[in-house]
Amino acid sequence: MEAALRPANPGIAHPTAAGATPVSARATAIKPLDADSRAVTQVAPATAPLQRGIKWDTRLQGDVARAQQAVDYLERVASQLEALKADLSAKISGRADPARQIAARSQQLGSLLEARRKQAGGGVDAQLGFSDGQAAMTRFRIRGFDLAALQSGSQQTYAFSVGSNGGPQLSATIEPGMTPEEIAARLDRTLSPVKVRVALDDKGQLLFSAPESEWPGIKDAIAISGRGRVDANEDPASLAPQRWDIGDPDALRQSLREVLQALARVRRSQDAASAALSAAMARTGQSAIPEAELAVIAGDFSATAASHDYQSLLAITSALVGVSRERVQALLGLR
Repeated sequence: MEAALRPANPGIAHPTAAGATPVSARATAIKPLDADSRAVTQVAPATAPLQRGIKWDTRLQGDVARAQQAVDYLERVASQLEALKADLSAKISGRADPARQIAARSQQLGSLLEARRKQAGGGVDAQLGFSDGQAAMTRFRIRGFDLAALQSGSQQTYAFSVGSNGGPQLSATIEPGMTPEEIAARLDRTLSPVKVRVALDDKGQLLFSAPESEWPGIKDAIAISGRGRVDANEDPASLAPQRWDIGDPDALRQSLREVLQALARVRRSQDAASAALSAAMARTGQSAIPEAELAVIAGDFSATAASHDYQSLLAITSALVGVSRERVQALLGLR
């Protein structure tokens, strides 16, 4: 490198020195580098990047990580609910008075529920439900846009726009005599291109949903023709320990009912998440890599990691982009 930086003609004075050679003269004095000189300036070839690699199925990795984190999170929630069920039952029956313990457990459960989006792998929703292969959804309702209003008038075409920039204009025509199921299905087909789904809840009312990751950009940006921007109100979480009143017998019994209902939902979600994890693990087994090939890949990685040149570091850091602490923990938990 020192040879590459040294002037080609040591005899040429620096331009600031007295009697320095004019620029034009110096330009003619510099000779092109011959083959030997050019060889000096060439940088030694860097360590070759990783020669072999594993063709990862990123979707499969995501399915495994999401299901594993959901299983772990739901197990912790179930444990808290079981403990609360026992304490609430004891207090209601008069066998004991674990008021402080109930308050402490309620606070712990509340903190765990608040951490759901961060700890559950994106697969458990606010109602503690899990859907295989689907991200957690936020459920919401549009104020004034319900079945009673849609079925009371004549044929009407509604144009929707979703998104801060107005989004695409999507239209749905509601005709007299349509059943609630038909209305929900038509709205669902209309809004699905913008990731908003429509169904009927357990009371037969319209229920809208959108991926949790999309919800912040949707909730204040839904417009319907003739109404302008509408209010989209998120359904409250199914479990709210912070609202419990453990000093009133009726409130205690209501809290116990909520705990039992939540525990039943969590058990169903645990079964679904465990089944999803088993299915994903079965898919990983179908694409197992021979041990000999894994040994060669490991050797390539070790050799590259032992080098300190730029190309080797670039290859390693590029391979590790997107590898989070949560994903590593989830995959290690599979053992």
